[in-house]
Amino acid sequence: MRQNACTIGTGGAALRLAVPEPGVEPVPGGFFAGGGVQRVLVLEDNEDLRTLLCELLVASGAESCVSAGSYEAMVRQKDQVLGCELAVLDVNLGSGLPSGLDAYHWLREQGFGGQIVFLTGHARSHPLVRQAHELTHARVLSKPVDTKELMALVRGPHGSRAG
Repeated sequence: MRQNACTIGTGGAALRLAVPEPGVEPVPGGFFAGGGVQRVLVLEDNEDLRTLLCELLVASGAESCVSAGSYEAMVRQKDQVLGCELAVLDVNLGSGLPSGLDAYHWLREQGFGGQIVFLTGHARSHPLVRQAHELTHARVLSKPVDTKELMALVRGPHGSRAG
């Protein structure tokens, strides 16, 4: 399938959008129709990217998106956050601030059993990124992230429904 693509944002806060050519219908449903993921958490310090990620994940089938711009904002929304089945965490939330790794550990300590995916704009050699790659039960995606990869998080393999 031929697609038109563009990258929104700069540096570590970028998202690559791949839009199918006209006449190509999106795959309906997703994990949600089969009783899987219904709510996602997006922890991202860049407000524009955070908003775009939430909109994309909801458009892909998520019923709702819990949005947080910092570790502290995530913790303040504890009940909603722990009700999520998928967490998309920016690895680096700013110099001297709690990181996405801190969020990962907090989520697991609170009993979060959902899937965790890290987003990073840093090289694999960056200490936080290296630590994220060493964690079990977590994926690391590099920015700019292709929308198909993000959509697959809520749609399952090949855009199919789970269940």
